[in-house]
Amino acid sequence: MIAPDSEAGFAAAIAAATAAKTALNLTGYGSKAGFLRPVVAGETLSTRAFRGVSLYAPKELVLSARAGTPLAELEAVLAESGQQMIAEPPRYGFLGGDGVVQSLGGIIACNLSGPRRIAWGAMRDHVLGVRAITGRGEIVRSGGRVLKNVTGLDLAKLLTGSYGTLALLTEITVKVLPIPEATGTLVLHDLTPARAVAALSAALGSPFSVTGAAYLPERAAAAMGYDRPVALIRIEDVAASVAYRLQALRQQLGRYGASALLDQAGSLAIWQAVRDATPLAVGADTMIWRVSVAPSQGPGILERAQSLGLDGYLDWGGGLLLLAGPATQAAAAALSGAVAAVRGGWWLLRAPESLRASLDAVPPEPAALAAIRGRLQSAFDPAGVFTPGKLHAA
Repeated sequence: MIAPDSEAGFAAAIAAATAAKTALNLTGYGSKAGFLRPVVAGETLSTRAFRGVSLYAPKELVLSARAGTPLAELEAVLAESGQQMIAEPPRYGFLGGDGVVQSLGGIIACNLSGPRRIAWGAMRDHVLGVRAITGRGEIVRSGGRVLKNVTGLDLAKLLTGSYGTLALLTEITVKVLPIPEATGTLVLHDLTPARAVAALSAALGSPFSVTGAAYLPERAAAAMGYDRPVALIRIEDVAASVAYRLQALRQQLGRYGASALLDQAGSLAIWQAVRDATPLAVGADTMIWRVSVAPSQGPGILERAQSLGLDGYLDWGGGLLLLAGPATQAAAAALSGAVAAVRGGWWLLRAPESLRASLDAVPPEPAALAAIRGRLQSAFDPAGVFTPGKLHAA
């Protein structure tokens, strides 16, 4: 493993790999080592030694940090000023890695967002600027350190969610927000998936500023201590407003049957579990999928997954499914086919190594899109040394 402590060190290592045509696995602490396809690389280039907050302006709601900075360290710094990462990046412990330490660079490279995605946007929407190193060993900069920035091409958005296939992120600037004074949750009991999504859609369409909308069917609900399926609706704000809006929303959704309210502690605990996929039943050989569809299609995909032996839950008002089950080619083909039929997308979060190498970890690209991606990769990484095989077969 190569772990430089400076941008110059990264640039030199990448330039040397490019000259020798040695493929590089770009990583932080390896917390997403099991995500998508296996990387075919001769060397591992890690950002773990390049860490630390380089700028934090609480009054300006802006933070900059080096790519290897652990998420927990950033959250501790932000908490001292009562602030937080907006997109609630999930911690998928089942992916492995060095004690499940997540780096800022890995979070941005994968563009992973938690339940608050439905209200505040994806991680990509909060990235103000980046510094990165291309496959030529060139240090590039995009965006800035202020909220109102319109200078140059928005490469920061392009590199967010590129999975290390275009450039190595070395420093990221993100927008942050205050931690809400209060968090409360409305729990609706014993709904079918379709009726639950209808209730979640009604909540999201209400004037009460919902920031979380999830559905746990029977097995996932049991993992969280419930004896029947539950739909969860979160509101975050000042305490008096949260209390008023929860009661008003409870009354508005009364037609969906029995309900209850979770207090601050209960709400924080259950939404952390939803964020981190804790309700999933995960075994040593379990295959885990993250599926994105139109919310109206969520119940149908969940039912199809259950017929294949997978189970999981819905987030994002029904638009995101976290699914776990037997690791077989047949189940993978049937699930991906069902998702493709409703024009959805999927990411293979985990599978046995042999199966990962033979599956589509993301949907196959149309020819025109593949051509655009190919030209982008050639421009950023002409020798093709960055994480070959991560998204598509090398």
